Amino acid sequence: MSKSTALDVSDFTQGGAHTPAASARAVIPRYYGEALLELARERPEIVCLSADLTASTETDLFRDAFPDRFVMPGIAEANMVGLAGGLARSGLQAWVHTFCVFATRRPFDQVAMQVAYPRCDVKIVGFLPGLSTILGVSHQAIDDVALMRALPNMTVIEPSGPAQVPAAVRAAANHRGPVYLRMLRAPEALAPGTPWEPLEIGRIQLLAEGRDALIVASGLAVAPATQALQLLKTRGIDVGLANAHTIKPLDERFLREQARRHRLIVTVENHSIVGGLGSAVAEVLAEAGSGARLLRLGVRDCFAEGASMPYLFERHGLSAPRIADALQQALGDITP
Repeated sequence: MSKSTALDVSDFTQGGAHTPAASARAVIPRYYGEALLELARERPEIVCLSADLTASTETDLFRDAFPDRFVMPGIAEANMVGLAGGLARSGLQAWVHTFCVFATRRPFDQVAMQVAYPRCDVKIVGFLPGLSTILGVSHQAIDDVALMRALPNMTVIEPSGPAQVPAAVRAAANHRGPVYLRMLRAPEALAPGTPWEPLEIGRIQLLAEGRDALIVASGLAVAPATQALQLLKTRGIDVGLANAHTIKPLDERFLREQARRHRLIVTVENHSIVGGLGSAVAEVLAEAGSGARLLRLGVRDCFAEGASMPYLFERHGLSAPRIADALQQALGDITP
């Protein structure tokens, strides 16, 4: 394995501005890259692969520290996944990096046959989830969770934000088998003193109690859902919030318990409502015979368009005011 000299393609941030790779490295913290590098220092079996997006996936830190454990297959995602499966079969733990759409939709057959089916110890790390990029439909991953959670043996993790990234990386590394890790790079440094958040695979994280309803959010949807709670409190509505950082395996026990305590469960996801978190929760509640109503908020079975993340979140009902309004309306529609 040799150090790559391939040109990097920098990503487009959620704010809608193009940030060249060199300046991005200088101003944007790299919590994922630092977490992976720390693990690599502890575990010599970890190898890193990147599909010509090294700076954009923060894997330049790994490349520079461990050039003999870094592989650049180029813009050939299917080959990269197949190579990762082979490396894993030889006793290594392979970490694959690219944008979410190119990590899932493009090499899906290779992921299924060369990683999930043989249960290889491969971690597929996707950046630019959902509506987080201005690059439009070709780069907006609104179906990746649906694809990956449909695969047997696949674990799907989506940290709520930068503070949960180190725990997500370590949890993925400790899990023996395929993992899809879905995330966005931190747009800015965390405030001083911000604690790192824990993450336990298969356990939904309860962030706030509430008597009237419960919001179950994942990934980038956790922040606007948290803001929606504050808006709803000003309207006299007491809502709880949970972070579903693991979408597969889903914490079914938690959901059944919460459905017995609330008349309304609301899922919020930066993804299509078809096949993602909302569908997963619906399956659990239906099989449990729950009487709780379910409201799914997310991209409603349509493609988006190229625009900033704040604009797209507002347009597709994922901003804090629109989450609060939808929840309030759903509560009003429920017969006392």
